[in-house]
Amino acid sequence: MLTIRLAVDPDGYAALALPVRPAEPTGDGPAAELLRTASRLPDELTAEATVLLDELDHTGAAGAGQLTVRPSRTPGRLVLIGVGAGDEAGWRAAGAALARTGRRERSITLALPADLDPTAVRGLAEGLWLASYRFRLPGVEPAGDDRPTLDEVVLAVADVDRYAAALATARVTAEATRFARDLTNTPSSVKNPAWFAGQVSSAAADRPGVRVEVREPDRLAAEGFGGILAVGGASVSGPRLLELEWAPAGATRHVVLVGKGITFDTGGLSIKPREGMKLMRKDMGGAAAVVAATLAAARLELPVRITALAPLAENAIGASAFRPGDVIRHYGGLTSESTNSDAEGRLVLADALAYAVDRLAPDLLVDLATLTGANAVALGKRTGALYSDNDELAGAVLAAADEAGERAWRMPLVADYVEYLGSDLADLYSAPDPAKSVTSALYLREFTGQLRDRWLHIDMSAPSWAERDEVELVKGATGWGVRTLLRWLATLG
Repeated sequence: MLTIRLAVDPDGYAALALPVRPAEPTGDGPAAELLRTASRLPDELTAEATVLLDELDHTGAAGAGQLTVRPSRTPGRLVLIGVGAGDEAGWRAAGAALARTGRRERSITLALPADLDPTAVRGLAEGLWLASYRFRLPGVEPAGDDRPTLDEVVLAVADVDRYAAALATARVTAEATRFARDLTNTPSSVKNPAWFAGQVSSAAADRPGVRVEVREPDRLAAEGFGGILAVGGASVSGPRLLELEWAPAGATRHVVLVGKGITFDTGGLSIKPREGMKLMRKDMGGAAAVVAATLAAARLELPVRITALAPLAENAIGASAFRPGDVIRHYGGLTSESTNSDAEGRLVLADALAYAVDRLAPDLLVDLATLTGANAVALGKRTGALYSDNDELAGAVLAAADEAGERAWRMPLVADYVEYLGSDLADLYSAPDPAKSVTSALYLREFTGQLRDRWLHIDMSAPSWAERDEVELVKGATGWGVRTLLRWLATLG
């Protein structure tokens, strides 16, 4: 992982980056201007950079990055990085641009303004660490590209102590997001429920105050987790329920986070087409997000009790697969008629939600799930669909998502659509055709009991995966939700 360190007036750098913002429009001057930095720069270097801004048509927009070579001079490379309006989002985009523009440098020094707010350093560092992420399977070396890569960024500041906490928080957040990306990117030839539970158990082993419990198939059967067992019944890799708890002394609030953990989804007997199946290793993105956020909360010592529940199953095809039309009895006794085995995620979530209400009695209940493709139709690839009856809870999570740079949009829980959940055979019909993202949320709400007004659901199937590099995202798993959850949890202490 890239090293980022703070320093006052560093010297000896071969590559220097300078922050740039849009200039006030004058009609005849350059479109961008340099920010005044804490480090005193040679007058000739500042003059050269000012000329380059005009010659390169640099706009100063957030994430605009340009590198210029200066042969036989120091520094040998000059990078001009746009920060836009200079808010945290602009600095996050600048960090991502620096990671890509300077990717062939060993080390870059970035000169920062003396009066920069610590939140800007947090955004900058998150952008650097997240955009420089690369997934590698253990023991597998990528072919071809052995050119140098960026190892270090030195942030030249006026006061190291002022920014140390922001940088430390950014590191924990980025490492947690990268962990969630690793879990999600891992091929399902490696990743099954037992593997996922083992990875989380190992990551939690050295965390004081963290408890891990894993329910295996026999115990799931004994305790009545019918949804998890039905979905995982056809796989040679049996299902699990992972329970991960951070319980700091003195915590006065308890939050349960539930994440969908389908380690591969064939669609079951309602089999997916090839195009729909080839990326189904990402169908446990919700579980990855909630466990990573909980482990990060423990590292940050957030003063709130958090329990993460990850119902884990592989939705496979076989003689013991659950069938369209089967009635499934969930934890707590509610039953579902499922006529589409490709609507399996809600069945495992239903068990976990009912268990959370019955056994854990939290103050707040939040679930994240790669649940439907319908949310992408309405909101596109970068925005999660958020559902809640609680205006205060919804507002707080939306604000956290905005600060974290993970977009979400509140969707309606339409009362008239509840009738679509009616079944002649069971308490609920799990997969109505109309308004699929909305009715899926309404179905999950039926398992929240007395916590119905303190529950929030995010359908994050679309933003869990990036088709290309974009700002701090790297092609592949995004780790969506980790940053939002951490921002929100930090407000609850």
